[in-house]
Amino acid sequence: MTVIAINGSPRKTWNTATLLEHALEGAASEGAETELVHLYDLDFKGCSSCFACKLKGGKSYGRCAVHDELTPVLDRIAEADGLILGSPIYFGTVTGEMRSFMERLLFPYLVYSSPPSSLFERKIRTAFIYTMNAPEAYAKEIYAGHIGANEYALKMLFGQAESLCSFETLQFEDYDKVVFSYFDPEERRERHRTVFPEDCRRGFELGARLGKTA
Repeated sequence: MTVIAINGSPRKTWNTATLLEHALEGAASEGAETELVHLYDLDFKGCSSCFACKLKGGKSYGRCAVHDELTPVLDRIAEADGLILGSPIYFGTVTGEMRSFMERLLFPYLVYSSPPSSLFERKIRTAFIYTMNAPEAYAKEIYAGHIGANEYALKMLFGQAESLCSFETLQFEDYDKVVFSYFDPEERRERHRTVFPEDCRRGFELGARLGKTA
């Protein structure tokens, strides 16, 4: 059992990465081998619209024909038993790196059939972890479609999917150094102290579910 987590945040030690690490700890507690990939360490681009993955009888049918530093990651995901994506919400959507990664991961497996189907040969457990500055009520109203669409795509292509959201996360170590009057930084620090650990616990439990062999 192998579970791979993909960090779509440029930060390696902050909210998204921390939740992914807890999720992988949960998977490891069930005996899974784990790996954490930081997308911002890799030199890659999104889909080039070459459609090589869709050509009848093509040598790249069902897989991305672009070869760069993302290619070996996609190869390892193809053999994995569980996949966890993680990204902060930037301007209403996942980061640019995560979006480019998703294009390269998802599109080759998508079959233009009616209804659409998947070329991924197995069913694996997947999840998406989101972190955001927004409060829960706002996020559920504004971001629900985006999160739901991602979950639908993962479920359709891989078989299972779930989402975990961490709201009102701590953005800065020192709010005094930035121009900021959006909310009370002390309230946000207190939330990080009291609520974020609960998010980490939920992340651990999510990982444990993905790491189960049955």
